[in-house]
Amino acid sequence: MFDNLSVKLERAFKTLKGQGSITEVNVATTVKEIRKALIDADVNYKVAKEVTDTIRQKALGQQVLVSVSPGQLLTKIVDEELTSLMGGEKVDIDIKGDPAVILISGLQGSGKTTFSGKLANMLKKQNRQVLLTACDVYRPAAIEQLKVLGEQIDVEVYAETDHRDPLKIAKNALAHAKAHNKKIVIVDTAGRLAVDEEMMQEITLLKEHLNPSETLFVVDSMTGQDAVNTAKTFNERLNFDGVVLTKLDGDTRGGAALSIKTVVNKPIKFISTGEKMEAIDIFHPDRMARRILGMGDVVSLVEKAQQTFDEEEAKRLNKKIRKNQFNFNDFLSQLEQIKKMGNIKDLVGMLPGMNKALKGIDIDDDSFRPIEAIIKSMTVKERENPDLINGSRRKRIANGSGTSIQQVNNLLKQFGDMRKLMKTMNKMGGGKRGLANLNPFGGR
Repeated sequence: MFDNLSVKLERAFKTLKGQGSITEVNVATTVKEIRKALIDADVNYKVAKEVTDTIRQKALGQQVLVSVSPGQLLTKIVDEELTSLMGGEKVDIDIKGDPAVILISGLQGSGKTTFSGKLANMLKKQNRQVLLTACDVYRPAAIEQLKVLGEQIDVEVYAETDHRDPLKIAKNALAHAKAHNKKIVIVDTAGRLAVDEEMMQEITLLKEHLNPSETLFVVDSMTGQDAVNTAKTFNERLNFDGVVLTKLDGDTRGGAALSIKTVVNKPIKFISTGEKMEAIDIFHPDRMARRILGMGDVVSLVEKAQQTFDEEEAKRLNKKIRKNQFNFNDFLSQLEQIKKMGNIKDLVGMLPGMNKALKGIDIDDDSFRPIEAIIKSMTVKERENPDLINGSRRKRIANGSGTSIQQVNNLLKQFGDMRKLMKTMNKMGGGKRGLANLNPFGGR
């Protein structure tokens, strides 16, 4: 999402490359480029001007140390200001009450229903009892969609089809939650293609009667400044508690994420990418700022891995690695674990410098399909002992997987190289420890 902004900011910092000190002239040139980059990213002009004025003042007031270049110093200042612009620090959702009510609001098409499912899935993984409630009575597909998501994540969905009163449905859902020991009720409400009075009255009424502990406004980040303007209108009527930015994996300029906190003075609490139920993250302004500046977000990547990788499975794999018994069944298992972590391109983008390195290269979940097809075309014995795979077997595997012999050869070579590396590292560790804590894909 921020690829273009990252490239333009890097270009702006190059203005100071080779400079021995910060001066009025070189800072003015750099700040001008930064402001242009922010405006091109669809950041509100007033917000862009304010933040770059602050960057300029701070830069001119700094003494450049011998060990720090002017470019590095300005990068640090921009990092701090971007973090502040997006809220400074993460803000958790407030879950109080018995049951606690989380009211989801936003325009139609913003991703409210999908986000409701993702949030329910996240809370369920925290061992909380959750009830999803379908209050979008105007779009039958929304009710069915929520039911499908509920089935997918094994969370109960409360829905009624015999009447069209959202408030009555919500109240009945609360009674149902109390009777069935559900501690959190997530209410998915109706949206419209544009803000209208009927919609605003309905959501306002729901908030007044349900008294939610948390009201979230879901906004499609791909709509840019329109998203910010809509958030402002909703906030004036609803006084919501936080913002959810969806579709951050889209090819967009990212201005909403950078402007919305300043304009509505409400924190961004969650960000969401793609359709997978795991593709939801608590919003960390500092981590997002570092990603924009090309520094990556290794902390979030590690957290995702910790949430996804099974500890017992990791121990089993480590034992096999120590005995040099890691095979294609284990490899396939690890691929499945990685895919559960979320959008592949987003995960790779969390590694420092990778956004720049992969610019223009399309990476998605389909990238693993040829590998999976090749492994699944192997026999049980071939997966367990890849050394059995001779020329005729390679041809059969290629035909069965719809790939070429060259692709099969490449995979076997890469897998063989990986096993050699594991064996070498195991010997260096003396057998007992060696790879005791190593997962070949980063999980622990």
